[in-house]
Amino acid sequence: MRKRASSEAGNVEVRVLLPTAGLRDSVVRRLRAVSDVAGAEHAGGGRSRLAWPAAYRVRLLLGDVLCALGASTAAAAMRVSRQPDRFAVVVLLTPVAWVLALHVLHGYQGRHLGQGPREYQGVVWAGGLLLGSTGLAAYVFSMDLARGPVFLVVLLLVASSLILRKGMRVWLGRAREQGRYRQRTVIVGSARSATELIRELRASPTNAFDLVGACVSGLKHTARDGATLDGVPVAGKPRDVTFVVDYHDADLVAVSGHPGLTGKELRSLAWELEERDVDLVICPGIFEVAGPRLSIRAEAGVSLLHLERPVRTGARIFAKRAQDKALALLLTTLALPFLLLVALAIRIDSPGPVLFRQKRIGQGGREFTIYKFRTMAVDAEARLEALRASGHDVNSVLFKDRADPRVTTVGRWLRRFSIDEVPQVLNVLLGEMSLVGPRPGLASEVDQYEPDAMRRLRVRPGMTGLWQVSGRSTLSWEQTVRLDLWYVDNWSPMLDLQILVRTARAVVGGRGAF
Repeated sequence: MRKRASSEAGNVEVRVLLPTAGLRDSVVRRLRAVSDVAGAEHAGGGRSRLAWPAAYRVRLLLGDVLCALGASTAAAAMRVSRQPDRFAVVVLLTPVAWVLALHVLHGYQGRHLGQGPREYQGVVWAGGLLLGSTGLAAYVFSMDLARGPVFLVVLLLVASSLILRKGMRVWLGRAREQGRYRQRTVIVGSARSATELIRELRASPTNAFDLVGACVSGLKHTARDGATLDGVPVAGKPRDVTFVVDYHDADLVAVSGHPGLTGKELRSLAWELEERDVDLVICPGIFEVAGPRLSIRAEAGVSLLHLERPVRTGARIFAKRAQDKALALLLTTLALPFLLLVALAIRIDSPGPVLFRQKRIGQGGREFTIYKFRTMAVDAEARLEALRASGHDVNSVLFKDRADPRVTTVGRWLRRFSIDEVPQVLNVLLGEMSLVGPRPGLASEVDQYEPDAMRRLRVRPGMTGLWQVSGRSTLSWEQTVRLDLWYVDNWSPMLDLQILVRTARAVVGGRGAF
């Protein structure tokens, strides 16, 4: 028998149980055609179930135990307990308590493995849980514990486990670059939505998906004709999904916007995949949105995807301003002797002022004066139009030229390591800029902005940002706008810290700067 579920809205018939012999033969013929297109690596058959989550989890667990043993040894050495008979208890219980805290906060849950921020967040929360639990246990059982050493041991645990997870992610990333430890994935949906999902998944830096086939509707050509979606072979229609999963021994089914896969159909598909130990994910069609802004809201038995509004006001914005000014003051104080040497080198290298002042457009379209070390000849602005006319243009809106003849000798060195940007700490202290944000544009550049790009003006511009750490001047204008808009919509204090750390690496390497 074959169970059917139809959708009048989409006029699509979805079969979620094994097809009849006649249909199965038809699907087999299509899949064989797909195998001819995709190659033997996608032929399925005989491949064992994906093993990397178990291997990753075991290595992570052993690493956490070793981290906890090291911390417990440090606890004994620092005499956390003033009662010698409690040393053994501390040494033995620390690994157990740490692994248990991580487990309670889903530190070993399969869907979080290798995900980076979520793993790191779980470790930090586990540290807080362990610290609180230790304090409670000390009170209940009247344990005489030294607070300072206990706090240091928890910090050591958190730091070592964060380093462990970073190392594990590097190991996993290198393995995936070699084609290992990827989830064999079948895409299901309409041709248009499936194509968009395929492009987004392939753009993911984690490179976690091996797209083995697509079951889509809305195509004139069939799999037998060798049809593909952005390089992914079409394996059949949405009704064939379970058979395609079996044939390719897939690990994951990703459903993207299809009118015939809703409600009962999706629930039946989930049941079928559950029997096969295959994961099901559903793409809501929302891209360029960070995970923390998405949550599930259950109302009247219906699961609704809630999209949080970007943060524009409140305590977090106040904290960002306080952090900006504190770090700007610290940077200025520490770098002042070096900056004086830079100023002297600029004056010796070419005539003209040390600082370059220019009008830029900031938050809300307000104009302000930006400060930079001068890296060009004093007549640079007058020569700009002549250079544009001669074809010296890399970015359609932001003028950047690798061989700009206006750049001085010292200026080229300053630009390579972004030292020319340092005087912008004055703009940060004045509240006109932030340490992290979109780059401020000239009025002439803002005049060329498309409506989407105008959204960059909703926040304070920054000395650095995603543009700075993702390629700098080598990026196209479209890539620059996409990165800036992602930042505007998904800003968080943790994201700012990550960008600042990545900025240091990008500046030292001089990547993308000219």
